[in-house]
Amino acid sequence: MLAFAYDAGLRREELCSLESGDIDPARRMLRIRAESTKGRRERVLPYSASSGELLLRYLEHRRALGTKRGPLFLSESRRNYAEPISIWSWSKIVLQLARRAGVQRFTTHTLRHLCLTDLARAGWDIHEIAAFAGHRSVQTTLLYIHLSGRDLSLKLAASMAHIHARRADMLAAVSQ
Repeated sequence: MLAFAYDAGLRREELCSLESGDIDPARRMLRIRAESTKGRRERVLPYSASSGELLLRYLEHRRALGTKRGPLFLSESRRNYAEPISIWSWSKIVLQLARRAGVQRFTTHTLRHLCLTDLARAGWDIHEIAAFAGHRSVQTTLLYIHLSGRDLSLKLAASMAHIHARRADMLAAVSQ
């Protein structure tokens, strides 16, 4: 669940609402149904090869919990055995993992922020990130992206190097 939450930048409702039919393992794609999204807009998102491997292992394990199609992620607790994992259970699971790892202020939404920030670091355009996240407004997307001063200085240095190279080429052409 952690891998999918990060790979596709999923909200907890989107993650917990995934059904077995929403996954296309051949193309490594997830279908996020409109009814599970905040903006009521369906989207199709990729997931990584490593998440695909984890998914295969989970599906083998899931067969022991239940074989019927439907909700992808099932609870293993005594109280809710083989029932879909709720958003509240998922929040508790992440909180427990964060505490055990000694990481403060880590929530289910942190993975979404990390994913969108990493897309920005990888050079994605803000409009592409907004579409990926299912945001109607790039203003919303900007709230998710947390670039450090170092990230920004590297981007500025690369941009300025490109601008200076163009100026040098222009000057060389004028000098000839």
